[in-house]
Amino acid sequence: MESIKRRTFLSSSVAAAGALVLGPDSSKAAETTGTSRRPNPIAVSTYSFWRFKKGLKLPIETCIDEAARMGFDGVDLLLIQMESEENSYLQKLKRHALINGLDLCCMSTHQGYVYPDKAKRQENIDLTLRQIETAYRLGVPIVRLNTGRWGTSGNFDDLMANRGIEPTLPGYTEEDAFKWVIDSIEKCLPKAEECGVILGLENHWGLARTPEGLLRIVNTIDSPWLEVLLDTGNFLEDPYDKLEMCAPQTVFMQAKTYYGGGLWYELDLDYPRIARIMRKHDFKGYVSLEFEGHEDYKTAIPRSLARLREAFS
Repeated sequence: MESIKRRTFLSSSVAAAGALVLGPDSSKAAETTGTSRRPNPIAVSTYSFWRFKKGLKLPIETCIDEAARMGFDGVDLLLIQMESEENSYLQKLKRHALINGLDLCCMSTHQGYVYPDKAKRQENIDLTLRQIETAYRLGVPIVRLNTGRWGTSGNFDDLMANRGIEPTLPGYTEEDAFKWVIDSIEKCLPKAEECGVILGLENHWGLARTPEGLLRIVNTIDSPWLEVLLDTGNFLEDPYDKLEMCAPQTVFMQAKTYYGGGLWYELDLDYPRIARIMRKHDFKGYVSLEFEGHEDYKTAIPRSLARLREAFS
């Protein structure tokens, strides 16, 4: 595939933007030049309304209605929450979002490539290709991508109890897993480029649990169609330095809040500090709320929106 390399793509973009970067006293510079910085648009993940809690799986249309009523700019779709991938359903969702004045800005998907079995990896590659096509039909510009994980933790509760760390399968190493993941993602890139859908690799456990692992994959592949989708709640220790490591290559952010106490854990995240980190690295993209607490979404999600609006304004 003939493709612009990601580093070349990014470096040329940064160079072109260099003359516009404001100095340390940005507010004074803005007054002098008449320029101002656009606030980051704020979206909400449909996961925020559900949180995998029994009896709370709302239809996507209802999530869109609620997002519009609460004042969000966009909606981040959770694919497994959708009723269908039939084109008639997808076009209905697209129309519903437009009428409500909302962007369908991301689609969060599930897949994994950490399998010794080549056929199993191919199954997940094929799944990802279908997910890219689904995003294309929805007009969604980015798909959340996972590396997958070893699966040696038993269930997700056990994984969280172990702070996201799990042993490798007997007879295999993380080096094996990095090769599987990199090779698998590379096979998805032609379809991503064809459809104009960026693959956003999230720090979502597995090999991307650390910034070093996440960036190793992104930098090795080095394509403008694979970027970082940064989740503020998935670096469980010392998050700020880790978020900053990923910030220069981040094109989409998911922001956790935990009102009412976290479902699996809770982080006391300083969003003004996070916003300063992201502004420092000229992040202009969407910030998508992922509410992951026990409080009723009808009160917790508006509180979360106000918190993010204030930080990223």
